[in-house]
Amino acid sequence: MSGNIELLNTTLAGAKAADRAALIAYLPAGFPTVDGGIEAVKAVVAGGADIVEVGLPHSDPVLDGPVIQTADDIALRGGVRIADVMRTVREAHEATGVPILVMTYWNPIDRYGVERFTAELAEAGGAGCILPDLPVQESALWREHAEKHGLATVFVVAPSSRDARLATITAAGSGFVYAASLMGVTGTRASVGAQARNLVERTRATTALPVCVGLGVSNAAQAAEVAGFADGVIVGSAFVKAMLDAPDEAAGLAAVRSLAGELAEGVRKR
Repeated sequence: MSGNIELLNTTLAGAKAADRAALIAYLPAGFPTVDGGIEAVKAVVAGGADIVEVGLPHSDPVLDGPVIQTADDIALRGGVRIADVMRTVREAHEATGVPILVMTYWNPIDRYGVERFTAELAEAGGAGCILPDLPVQESALWREHAEKHGLATVFVVAPSSRDARLATITAAGSGFVYAASLMGVTGTRASVGAQARNLVERTRATTALPVCVGLGVSNAAQAAEVAGFADGVIVGSAFVKAMLDAPDEAAGLAAVRSLAGELAEGVRKR
């Protein structure tokens, strides 16, 4: 079965045709429970998210700040497994029809098996993977199987990436490019920073792929700011924090749906 890279491509193209950025939400699988995580994905899509990244919880998430680390710890202590991540992708995609990607560090895929992982993700209806710690020069095996199964390979670029390095990364990627707005880990911040706009401009000079910005966006005003220069606005920690701060799961689901609505309005106000 082929994955949903084409759905991802058409979703991003549709947002561009509507003269707006896409809203991309991140939520970890298995948080607060596997069933609760699936409901959270449904809630952010109901609120207005165009695309969802499902995080594969990891014990050493080098890109993720304390909020997502806390959620990952809850999921891991709850016994989440890769099978639960695949179930989350499958049920969330079936319920919403939007592109669902998995964001994961390389070690779990390497241990699970690249062919097995890509085949199962495609069968679940996944659109691809975001791989923040897989070096492009070591990615040939992954890209071979991802392409065979119709999955996007999304690499992360940073403000420290030199132009030649950007060109190497974007030439190997598909779906979109994940531009980290600043040096550091995920988390909500008071401002997104001027580095993000510059990084998007430099990245666009190397590729026709959409460039989507993450790290630091947490409210409608920031979403509108980033939507003014990026093809997509990625929000993760703000959704996770809303779930963590809620007194119960029902309140958490209502909170992430409401936040998604505010952010969706923001990306349309750029």
